[in-house]
Formats: sequence, structure tokens, C-alpha cells
Amino acid sequence: MLKVEKIVDLSIPLSSRTPVYPGDPVPTITTAATIAADGYNLSLLQLGSHSGTHVDAPYHFRADGPTLDRLPLHAFIGEGVVIDVTGKEPAEPIRAADVEPYLEQLAPGKIALIHTGWSDYLGEPRYFQHPYLEAAAVEAMLERGVRTFLIDALSVDPPDGHTFAAHEKITQCNGVIGENLARFAAIDFVQPWIIALPLKIEQGDGSPVRAVAVKFALTR
Repeated sequence: MLKVEKIVDLSIPLSSRTPVYPGDPVPTITTAATIAADGYNLSLLQLGSHSGTHVDAPYHFRADGPTLDRLPLHAFIGEGVVIDVTGKEPAEPIRAADVEPYLEQLAPGKIALIHTGWSDYLGEPRYFQHPYLEAAAVEAMLERGVRTFLIDALSVDPPDGHTFAAHEKITQCNGVIGENLARFAAIDFVQPWIIALPLKIEQGDGSPVRAVAVKFALTR
């Protein structure tokens, strides 16, 4: 039988200090009820659908794309492949040559974890000047059958917003994008099982997730 040997939390905290893509709503969490006054604690959450660690449905960039509630759950669960592109400079593209050494590990059902190391800069201005996926790099991974792409940065596209080529190419194939993930370096085991389930939002274009990497072990 299988047992869970290790779990790595790949999510960033969600609060009013959580960085958001420029122009997106800033999350606010306020008290709606307290034990002292009401007999229970309750919070009011106001946030955008792409707040914190989140996933994008194809509908985010395609008017005719599937919404969250129409996507199969296996799009958010699968074996992850960590693609190490650490060492990039701010706003530097991640090119096809950078992902080429990992292509043989990729296949349909695999989840590409784009490890930039940029989650180390969470809370700093530098976080907004992240590396990004060049279109050719996305195409190379799509050709291997990958349809789920998770990155430890604010966006898969350039920080200045001059193009959304990565979003467009992935969502055109009904693929899923996850952004603002963290701690990819803590995945120190092979064949990590990635789980990044969104809320079941009707007609949802995106949703915060609690993303994890799980190490399973066989037991008798």
C-alpha cells in the first residue's frame, strides 16, 4: 500500500500583503463575526480570482475556452517535472534551449514546474521583474503533451505585459496555468505528485489553490 512520506507546501500566504498582478484586486480579509460577539469566528474574504497561488482556466484568455467547472480534475493533479531555470536575470526569457534537457521527461499527464527561484523575492520589488516563458519554450513542452504549467513567479509572461504569448498558446490547447507558486527547491525527491485543486467556481476564469508536492512510499 501507499503512504504519504513527505508533503511540500507550494503555496504562498494569502493576505492583504500578497502581491498581485498590476491592476488586479488586492485581497482583503476582515472580521465578519467573533466568538466574543457571535459565538463563532468568521472572516470576510474579498479577492480576485487570480489572487495568491492560483490556476488559470482557458476561459481566462479565450472567450470560448473551458471554465474551471468544466475542466477535468486530472488537469490539476499529476506527476511533476521540475525544470530548473534558476540563474535567470530579471525579465529574462526562458528559452527553448533552457527546457530542452527536460523534454524527454515530459509526456501527456505530466505537470511542468518552471523553477525560476523567484519566490525567494516574495515581498520585494524584484518579485515583479520575474523571468518568463518564451513562446518557443512553451511550444516545445506542448509538443511533448504537457497541458499543465506551474511557475514560481507572478506570471508566465513578461512583467511589462507587452505580450501574453505563453498564456495564449497554453490556453489555446485548453491547458492550465498556475502562478505564484513557491518552494520548488524543496522538492528533493523524484516523481513528485502535484496537487493544485481550484475552488469549483461556476464559469470560473481562475481560482486560488493550495498546491502541494507529495512523496509517496510503498509499505507492506
